[in-house]
Amino acid sequence: MSKRDELIKKYAADLKEKCGVTPNMDLLTKVTIGCGPAIYNDDASVVAGTQESELETVKKNFLVKKLGLPDSPELFGAIHAVLEKYGKFNKHKYRAVVYYLLTVHFKKESVYK
Repeated sequence: MSKRDELIKKYAADLKEKCGVTPNMDLLTKVTIGCGPAIYNDDASVVAGTQESELETVKKNFLVKKLGLPDSPELFGAIHAVLEKYGKFNKHKYRAVVYYLLTVHFKKESVYK
């Protein structure tokens, strides 16, 4: 099993155990691949949910650029809702899991077709 496959398996377990979501494995795989090499870097592979600059990066680089959503205050609300769902006190919020949840939240799965 490749390192990426191991990470996808870990992300799927997080979605099930911490978020109560049964993931679409095809979509999770595509979202993970879309994260690029960041998934292999301990710092870049997680989202720092308490840092406004990190949340701004998620908004600009993922929601606006990747998913094509218009910039609006609603985006921060969605980010906070996803982080809450993932677990407010969970320190390791994997970027791929957060991006997966945001993709599903905004019904933008078609971006990964």
